[in-house]
Amino acid sequence: MTAYSLARNTFNENGSNRVILATDGDFNVGLTSEKALEDLITRERQSGIYLTCLGVGMGNLKDSKLATLAKKGNGNYAYLDDLQEAEKVLVKELTQTFYAVADDVFMNLKFNPDLVKDYRLIGFDNRRDAVADSSIDLEGGEIGSGNSVMAIFEIIPASDKLFKVDVFPENLLAEIELRYSLCDDTAHLQLKKSCLANFTEFKNIDKELQFAAAVAMYGLKLKQSQYIKSVEWEDIQRIASESYNPASFLQTEFIQMIGKAQEIYASKKRKKNKSD
Repeated sequence: MTAYSLARNTFNENGSNRVILATDGDFNVGLTSEKALEDLITRERQSGIYLTCLGVGMGNLKDSKLATLAKKGNGNYAYLDDLQEAEKVLVKELTQTFYAVADDVFMNLKFNPDLVKDYRLIGFDNRRDAVADSSIDLEGGEIGSGNSVMAIFEIIPASDKLFKVDVFPENLLAEIELRYSLCDDTAHLQLKKSCLANFTEFKNIDKELQFAAAVAMYGLKLKQSQYIKSVEWEDIQRIASESYNPASFLQTEFIQMIGKAQEIYASKKRKKNKSD
């Protein structure tokens, strides 16, 4: 890739060195095999050159391929489907996207078995096999300045007392361990955080967390997950509408998406009932 040659020739030891690849993922010139591309990207990553993949186009977009290449490049991937999404990625989230502050970032959470009988991490289905395989090492990723990550778990409590206010305020619910390396440094650092069992009712938690729950429910509903059979589209619409930020075009767009999905799935249901 000539982009990497240019990045090497203009490499700045005190700067952020990154190749930005905007493509539909259908590589037909130069290195075209996925193995050759992955080897090149991995080699350049070790020299301090990151990779950001921006998916553009429709029809033949190779979404999974671009996401994999970005991961190999210790970078990130985003799909730009309109001008507003481009503004979000390239303007509003510029520092999160392009300026790395840590490499090989990996987070692990351990629940207290005395309080939590079982749990399920919502999403991350593409990492399920890797998590289950104890014989391999999970690769961490880079994290940019001002970036944040949210993980949502569904738990089965060891006792119903866990969801009663002030019953376990001092007990340890879980421990979070964060491992990372500073850029251009192979030494691994570690941070630990204890999570107390300070249960708060859903209506009293931050609006951002309520909205995140609506997003997770929406994804499960689209997949027709067995874990969300009792939730209706109206429930998701209500939670999202009561917690979204009207100033955020993305959150406003999500409200509209719920309505569209509800119409589509209701139409499918009517057609199925007629056929039956």
